[in-house]
Amino acid sequence: MSHFSFPSLLAKAMGANKGWTRQWAKPQPKSRYDVIIVGAGGHGLACAYYLAKEHGITNVAVLEKGWLGGGNTARNTTVIRSNYLYDESARLYEHALGLWEGLSREINYNLMFSQRGVLGLAHTVHDVQILKRHIHANRLNGIDSEWLTPEQAKAFCPPLNISACARYPIVGASLQRRGGVARHDGVAWGFARAASARGVHIIENCAVTAINRGAGGEVTGVETTRGTIGAQKVALSAAAGTSGLMEMAGLKIPIECFTLQALVSEPVAPVFPCVAMSNTVHAYISQSDKGELVIGAGTEQYFSYSQRGPLHSLEHTIAAVCEMFPLFTRLRMLRNWGGSVDVTPDRSPILGLTPVPGLYLNAGWGTGGFKATPGAGHLLAFTVAQNRPHTINAPFSLKRFQTGRLIDEAAAAAVAH
Repeated sequence: MSHFSFPSLLAKAMGANKGWTRQWAKPQPKSRYDVIIVGAGGHGLACAYYLAKEHGITNVAVLEKGWLGGGNTARNTTVIRSNYLYDESARLYEHALGLWEGLSREINYNLMFSQRGVLGLAHTVHDVQILKRHIHANRLNGIDSEWLTPEQAKAFCPPLNISACARYPIVGASLQRRGGVARHDGVAWGFARAASARGVHIIENCAVTAINRGAGGEVTGVETTRGTIGAQKVALSAAAGTSGLMEMAGLKIPIECFTLQALVSEPVAPVFPCVAMSNTVHAYISQSDKGELVIGAGTEQYFSYSQRGPLHSLEHTIAAVCEMFPLFTRLRMLRNWGGSVDVTPDRSPILGLTPVPGLYLNAGWGTGGFKATPGAGHLLAFTVAQNRPHTINAPFSLKRFQTGRLIDEAAAAAVAH
């Protein structure tokens, strides 16, 4: 019987040679880099890739306190879309969706990107008004979006129950056909391989314990569990850990953390053709390539960094899903989990400069983080390289909380969070 080491299996699975695997698996951090990125999730690794590819900055270290892609990147529900309400959000997420559409070819990695369509279900007159407002706003921004009757929604998604006697009657639906899903952790692995091939160091099990600053207040590097690492530029992209990292630099940011619950069913044959989302019943559902139904619930109503939540929230979501899609009543839940989502007061991200020279921030994405992955990384890389925001992410600065020019996307998640 043959015995294989994990690195050799990983090399074959990633389509890389053993030399690259050894370089990525246990690189020794240098004493100094041009740029340090804190957080080896999808956003941080995308930033490293675009820094190298588009700005020629390859002396980059991505520091991760755990393992690559082991944070929120590994615990999201994979939905990708750009049908947000406000102009600023529409430009941001459409930029990301445009990158998604060519990303598998660009980084030569199968992300299982599937534009199967995202259906927003309406159950009430209020739902209809909100969704139609989104559709009109999307069209003004050149984003595909359309309204479906209950019969058209049923034709697009056959398992949908459009009975007038249903507890949650379907009175219509919005549809973005270019929306869809991708493999949640695949984007992290793909960007990691592409960034490493361009010379970026990805250093796991390397937690940041302090952010060092010079006499003028500028960033000079970080203290880590693997020693001091110097850099003139440090970009924070660590999801739930960002608030603590900002406090190390003497700054506080307006972010709260909630638990967002999700679950998957036992795998079955392909039966669900799209992504369906319902704001009224706090539920959204799609089917993965492995056959599991991926179901997301609403956020809990209290602050928490937990990876689990109370059972009654999941019971409500499962009951609603079974009402809307009776076909799934006999399925069994395979596993459930909770992800810590950071949200700002206006439910829009912070992406740009900070008051500390050389310190850059990417945080507060809430439920929008995965769908924004390539776009967030691309814009963060531009901001770090040019020391100024791109026109797309300029509205998402910290300053908006001082001026009051908020981008209130509380309803744009299409589920109640």
